[in-house]
Amino acid sequence: MSTVFRPVLLPFRRLSLDLAGAMQIHCRLKSTTRKLNLQTESSHGKYKYKCIDDLRGPSLANTAYWLFVKGYADKSHALQVEHKKLYGPIWRSKFGPFDVVNVATADLIAQVIRQEGKYPVRTYLPHWKEYRDMRGQAYGLHVDKGPEWYRIRSALNPKMLKLREVSAYAPVVNEVVTDLLHRIYRLREQSPDGTAVQNLAGELYKFGFEGISSILFEARLGCLNEEIPEDTQKFIRAVGDMLALSETVLFFPKWTRSILPYWNRFVSSWDDISDVAKMLIDRKVKEIHQKTEKGETVEGMYLTYLLSSNKLSLSDIYTSLTELLLGGVDTTSNTMSWTLYHLARAPAIQTRLYREIAEVCPGRRIPTAEHLTQMHYMKAVIKETLRLYPVVPGNGRLMVDNEVILDNYWFPRQTQFHLCHYAASHDESSFPEPEQFVPERWLRDGCKFRQHPYSSIPFGVGVRACVGKRVAELEMYFALSRLMQHFEVRPEPNDREVQPRTRTLMIPGGPINLHFISRD
Repeated sequence: MSTVFRPVLLPFRRLSLDLAGAMQIHCRLKSTTRKLNLQTESSHGKYKYKCIDDLRGPSLANTAYWLFVKGYADKSHALQVEHKKLYGPIWRSKFGPFDVVNVATADLIAQVIRQEGKYPVRTYLPHWKEYRDMRGQAYGLHVDKGPEWYRIRSALNPKMLKLREVSAYAPVVNEVVTDLLHRIYRLREQSPDGTAVQNLAGELYKFGFEGISSILFEARLGCLNEEIPEDTQKFIRAVGDMLALSETVLFFPKWTRSILPYWNRFVSSWDDISDVAKMLIDRKVKEIHQKTEKGETVEGMYLTYLLSSNKLSLSDIYTSLTELLLGGVDTTSNTMSWTLYHLARAPAIQTRLYREIAEVCPGRRIPTAEHLTQMHYMKAVIKETLRLYPVVPGNGRLMVDNEVILDNYWFPRQTQFHLCHYAASHDESSFPEPEQFVPERWLRDGCKFRQHPYSSIPFGVGVRACVGKRVAELEMYFALSRLMQHFEVRPEPNDREVQPRTRTLMIPGGPINLHFISRD
C-alpha cells in the first residue's frame, strides 16, 4: 500500500475488517435466500434457470492481480479475451462497487440487446451526473434516462443517422480533408528525408476535432493550421484529459478527493470543454438572431437545425453537442490511425485499395458521396479496422425494468451487463485468424463464413448505438480515399509493432510514425 494512504486508512482498518466480515455474512445469507426462493418457485416454471450466483468469475483479489500485477490496467480489451478463456463466454466480475455480468459472444450479446426494452440504459455515470448538477447543466444523452433520454435522442437522430441528410455534409468534410492534406505535405517537408510524419495519431486527432466541430458547431477551429489557436489547443487538451480521467475518478471514493488531484482535474477539464462549446453555440445564436431581425434567410447545418427545430432547450443543446463532439473525435482519429498503420504493413492490400479509388475517381478527382457508394473495398478496409479495434471495446446495459434470460441463466432487474465487443470480434469461430488484417472477409466474394450480425458492432447497436456513426464513416471514407490518391504509406525501417491500450476508448499504445511517398 502506498505511504500516502497508510496514515489515512490505519484508523479505519479494524472497522473495515468488521464491516467486511458483516458484509460477507450478509451476502451469503442473501445468496442462500435467493437460491431458496428460486428453488421454491421453480415448480411454477419461471425460475428453472441458474442465477448470477452460479456464474464463475474472478475474485476481487484476482481482478486486482490481473490489472495491477499482470499489467492489464490499460488493456481491459485484452482482459476480456483472457477471462473468456478462463471462465467461458459468460462470467461475473466484481470490483469495488461494480457487479457485472460479462457476455462475450455474438449470440449472447444479441440476446441481451433483444431484451433491453424501449429505454435502454448503458450504465450509470455518477461522476458525469455530479458535474452536471454542480454546474446546473442539462444531463444529456449519457446521463438522462427513460422518456427524457428518448426525447433528446429523437431530436438528434434525423440529421445524424439518415444517409441523405448526412451526405449534405460532404462539401464541409472535404474542405477539412483538403486542410489535412496540406498539413501532411508541410510535415513531410519538415522531416529529414522529406517523407516522414511522426505521431500520426496526434495529427489525425486534430483532423477528427476539426471535422466534427465543422459539422456540429458550423465553425472552423483551426486545428490543422500551422499555428493552432491557443483556445483550440486548450479545448483539445481538455477533451483528452477528461476522457483519460473519467475512468480513474469513478474508481476512487469521494473521501479521497481532498487527497488526490483527479476529481479537481476532471472538473477543470469539463469546465474548459463546456466554456468553449457554449461560446461557439452562443455565437451562432447571436448570428441567427441578427439575420432574423434583418429579414434575411438563415442557412446552416446541424447547429442551425437544432436551434430552429425548437425540440431542445438551449441547455439541452449545450450538453448534447458537447457529448457528440466527445464521441466523434476519437472515433475518426483512432480508426484512421490504425487503418494507415495496417495499410503501410500490407502493400498488397494498399495497392488494391488505391486501384479501386483511382478507378472510381481518376485523376485525383475529389470524391463525392455518390462515389463512395462504389468503393466497396475501401469500406471493407475500414470495417476490418473497426473489427480489430472497435471504437469502444465494451458496452454496457443496465436492465432497469426487465428481467433477462440468457441461455440457461435468469437475471433480475437492475443487473448490469458488459457486452464484450472486443472479445466477440476476435472470436475465431466467427473470424478465422482473428488477429490478421483481412479486409476481404467483408466482401461477399471473399467470405467463406457468414458472420453473425452481432459479431462486430464497433458503434454499438440498437437505439443506443452511436448517434454519430454515419458522420464518422463519411469523414473516414473521404480522408482515406484522398490520402490514398496522393500518397503511398510505408512503415519506418525496423518499426516496432504498436499495441492498443484502453482509455475508455481504444487508442494506439505508442506513436505511429509513417512515411508518405508522393504518387506523382
